[in-house]
Amino acid sequence: MRRALALARRGIGKTSPNPAVGAVLVRGGKIIGEGWHRRAGDAHAEINALRDAGVQRPASSVRSHDSGLRTRDSGLVLYVTLEPCCTHGRTPPCTDAIIAAGVRRVVVAATDPNPKHRGRGLRLLRRAGIRVGAGLLAEEAAALNPGFNKWIVTGMPWVIAKAALSLDGKMATRTGDSKWITGQAARREAHQLRSQVDAIMVGANTVIRDDPQLTLRHGVRGRQPWRVVVGRCPRTARVFTDAHRERTVHFTTRNLRLVLRKLGRMGVTSVLIEGGPTLLRAAFDAGVVDKVAFFFAPKVIAGSATMAKAKMVHGMWRRTGSDMLFEGDVK
Repeated sequence: MRRALALARRGIGKTSPNPAVGAVLVRGGKIIGEGWHRRAGDAHAEINALRDAGVQRPASSVRSHDSGLRTRDSGLVLYVTLEPCCTHGRTPPCTDAIIAAGVRRVVVAATDPNPKHRGRGLRLLRRAGIRVGAGLLAEEAAALNPGFNKWIVTGMPWVIAKAALSLDGKMATRTGDSKWITGQAARREAHQLRSQVDAIMVGANTVIRDDPQLTLRHGVRGRQPWRVVVGRCPRTARVFTDAHRERTVHFTTRNLRLVLRKLGRMGVTSVLIEGGPTLLRAAFDAGVVDKVAFFFAPKVIAGSATMAKAKMVHGMWRRTGSDMLFEGDVK
């Protein structure tokens, strides 16, 4: 299962609105097939693992309620980080493919958080005579997909508040200068964060003052996230005119809950708020922040831009070059 989790991590930031999932097929205690979900619309992790092992069979004649009389490979065990899908979306149900392949046992980490599907895939596999176990490393598996887990249940994206701060908690000087508070390593880490979310959000003031690109740079590659601008601003900025302008969404309203609901309907499951103190404070006041990623630089600015108050849980500090990154869930 730990190997399946490692495979699933390869899909983080690439599979939305689907979750990142990994799967490992074992026979006689040895891994014979591996797979992970690479992008929405492509084969799921279970299918890729079956293909890798060369045991995938046509599932067209299989019904998920088939009895356990189907011939099974006595040593074939599938480990998967999320409950296999049991409905036909962009791809056929994975439960049918697992049944057709003759898998004897399926070990699942996390169950499907979708209230409409939760546990149904497991029941269908059991009904087909497959031994099923669930809950192995479930917390680690669930932690892979916080955006999907929240969005599929509530329709709202998972929100990360990101900021670069001085030791005295300032985001800008008294003149409003906020560029390059942190060093190169921290900036690369911030771009890694961008590559793992569906959208980056800033306020109109940031667009007017900094004219940011909001693209993936510093050696970080991946799918360009949506760029979300909140508030009124001229549409001459780079986010409205550059090569990625079709990936920019502009909301003149400052009602963040309304904005996030609309993004959720677009299939956006995660948002990184990179705006200045005004937008960040509004996000905390609205109670929409789920996690923080605060980069602290070893300098004192004595500026005026500060953050709102919020309580954190499960906090963790780590070094990024000369700076420190604090990550924690908002209580």
